[in-house]
Amino acid sequence: MSDVLSPQWPILLVDDEVSLLRSLSLTLKRQGKFNNIIQCSDSRAVMSLLAEQKVSAVVLDLMMPHLTGEELLPQIIAEYPDLPVIVLSGLNQIEAAVRCIRNGAYDYFVKASEVDRLLNGLQRAIDLHALPHSKRELAARFLDLDLKIPEAFVSTITRTERMKTIFRYVETVALSHEPLLITGESGVGKELIARSYHRICGPSLPWVPVNLAALDDAEINPVLFGEVKGSKAHEGMIKQAGNGILFLDEIGDISDRAQLKLLRLFREREYIPLGSDKSVRIQAKIVCATNQDLAARVADGRFRKDLYYKLMTHHVCLPPLRERKEDIPLLIPHFFAQLSRLMNKKIPAYPPELAQLLSTYDFPGNIQELKSMIAAALAGHKSRIISLDTFKEAIGFRTGPDVSSPAKGNDVSLPPLIVPEKMPTLNEAAAYLVEEALRRSSGNQSIAAGLLGITRQALGQRLKKLSH
Repeated sequence: MSDVLSPQWPILLVDDEVSLLRSLSLTLKRQGKFNNIIQCSDSRAVMSLLAEQKVSAVVLDLMMPHLTGEELLPQIIAEYPDLPVIVLSGLNQIEAAVRCIRNGAYDYFVKASEVDRLLNGLQRAIDLHALPHSKRELAARFLDLDLKIPEAFVSTITRTERMKTIFRYVETVALSHEPLLITGESGVGKELIARSYHRICGPSLPWVPVNLAALDDAEINPVLFGEVKGSKAHEGMIKQAGNGILFLDEIGDISDRAQLKLLRLFREREYIPLGSDKSVRIQAKIVCATNQDLAARVADGRFRKDLYYKLMTHHVCLPPLRERKEDIPLLIPHFFAQLSRLMNKKIPAYPPELAQLLSTYDFPGNIQELKSMIAAALAGHKSRIISLDTFKEAIGFRTGPDVSSPAKGNDVSLPPLIVPEKMPTLNEAAAYLVEEALRRSSGNQSIAAGLLGITRQALGQRLKKLSH
């Protein structure tokens, strides 16, 4: 891959001296790594040229015959207010610089003596110009409720509108070159969403996952950036990713030193392999994931604020399974079918009440815990139908009046009850609890009795009393 940066539209260089135009163009190509350049030596032709050709930025000489840079600048700004214009002068004229900035110039540089500053300023200008167009395109895509590539998300089983909104957002930000950050508790399916992002960008493109938590500070450089000299010379993961997807997992667990290295990578989109003195431009898109609360880690000084804000440019937070329990009836048959194939077993039958039973559990391990639970049930079962008792045992479900063993996925320390101003009687409170247990169990009395810590028969007697 070439390390040359080609902006979406060309850079327009305006100077009456043809030799200077050629020299500046070569400098931008060699040092700045821009290869999409238009030269114009007649300032009178600039406005008609801009009307015919979109450009990413204008580099404008100050002192020219016919129309000076100071005269041309306000015309460009009036017609193209979003277009960044950088003014160049052969003299260090402070007053002229101030006037140009006041008239809308993005920046002002002195020829020859400020080449490095010009290169950096031009890159910032191009980024600035690209941003509004990118945001408008992203907004237009996001407002379109239909997914363009729905097959990219087939691995994430859901019926919830919240997850579908996340799908639309991920499909939209795949247009951008900014990193995508995926957060959420362990087991919620962060890598599945990262894989969906990869399929949107192009399933044939390289996919290179890196578990950052498994690397110490000394390994970050050689593993990610590679080495170019000696017996240990090898390609880093970034180069292996090519123009595909680099997936950086567990980014919330890395040291401050490693965070600084990644910040430079994200900001400059370039890196220096070990043993080299030449920077290499990254071509891949980056997706990051973590189960850490990055805002909390920033607050206590364990995560860099500047890296946090860079990562938050495009961010999705996946909800835990306890907040999308309507997906449980879909996930159960999906995992039974998937795991049965892997175990070379016939797909078993299971009681219709299984979804209601599992919906009473909070799943601290989320979707991965549900999958593991079904795998364990499959591995141990030999009859035609899987018993509910297998799952009741797995979630610590109470089957009788023993209230000393609450379901293990639910919080043992119950929050205080919100009692209305008018105190309910014990009978009224009991009636409310019975009604709530039946609601949570979708009317299944055996499951409701387990939630209440009473027998099925005791619940039946209470229901009889309530009906009178």
